[in-house]
Amino acid sequence: MNALRTLVSPRGAVFLLLVLLLIAVTALNPSFAEPGQFMRFIQRVAPIAIVAIGQYFVIIAGEFDLSQGSLITAQVIIAGNLVGQDDSRTVPVLLLMVVVGAAVGLVNGVITTLLKVPSFIVTLGMMLALLGGVMWWTGGAATGNPADSFREIGRGGIRDVPFLDFVPWAVFILAGWLALGIWVTKRPLGKMLIAVGDNARAVDYAGARRAWVTTRAFMISSLSATLSAVLLVGYAGVHPSVGRGYEFVAITAVVLGGVVLGGGRGWIVAAAAGAFALEALFMLLNIAGVPSTLRDAVQGVIIIAAVAYSAVAFRARRRRGPQTSPDLAPAEPVPAEPVRTSTIHTETRGD
Repeated sequence: MNALRTLVSPRGAVFLLLVLLLIAVTALNPSFAEPGQFMRFIQRVAPIAIVAIGQYFVIIAGEFDLSQGSLITAQVIIAGNLVGQDDSRTVPVLLLMVVVGAAVGLVNGVITTLLKVPSFIVTLGMMLALLGGVMWWTGGAATGNPADSFREIGRGGIRDVPFLDFVPWAVFILAGWLALGIWVTKRPLGKMLIAVGDNARAVDYAGARRAWVTTRAFMISSLSATLSAVLLVGYAGVHPSVGRGYEFVAITAVVLGGVVLGGGRGWIVAAAAGAFALEALFMLLNIAGVPSTLRDAVQGVIIIAAVAYSAVAFRARRRRGPQTSPDLAPAEPVPAEPVRTSTIHTETRGD
């Protein structure tokens, strides 16, 4: 009974939905079940899932990051124009992209936390600023062609693998980024982010630097967008349209994974699974002949339905009484700064 209840809960329903969608896609397109095709599917979803992982950290802290898509576009243009056909520039440009990504996240976090500007407004402004800079640089046309060594990161992989035939580098990068994200959620930073989203005032009373905690969430989000851009350079090429709308896709995936808008509750693995479920749904719609122009409408319906389902499930659990879940909130007091001895006690939200 507990397993069934978990499966239909907001954080578990995404896995059931993903399985059903993959079965439906396989029924309509049997070749999808081939190992090589499935690896290609993961390669295609990897940039979206990586961005969703970054968005997860911002949302559980009670904020939004609308600048991810434009940052991806800017990073793609930076790579396309600065690397050129010189393989020796690959590493320096990668380092530059990391610095740019961290700087964008730092600016978003500092303005949001220290100047008390809503993150929705801050990141919306950053989105427009980055997009305007890209349009000024490129004139709105495709520009730049990075060396094959750089593009190999997104489109290459290990070939002639037994049974699988081909394993893209994107699969390893996604697995590593998700593992790192899970590790962060188990560390004081991850628990503090959940505490901030659940009860920010309690974090302040504990003496923790809430501003720095939230700022790091924005930096993780921007670095996730940067990593996604590196993959997209090889997979989608260099064009000002690459990355457009990824911030909304990421938010949809996170919400579909049962993460609560407003913060304090969510599971990073479910957020990544939401990206796979969303892409599987779009693939199913394409196979069924549904026009791609309805994609935005489908995303909007998914957000409304997922939030409504989460709210209904939460009220139902409140009526049943308080329950705890190890995935959704800190199971132990979270230490604040090393120079203090205060601890944070938060109330675990239900599913």
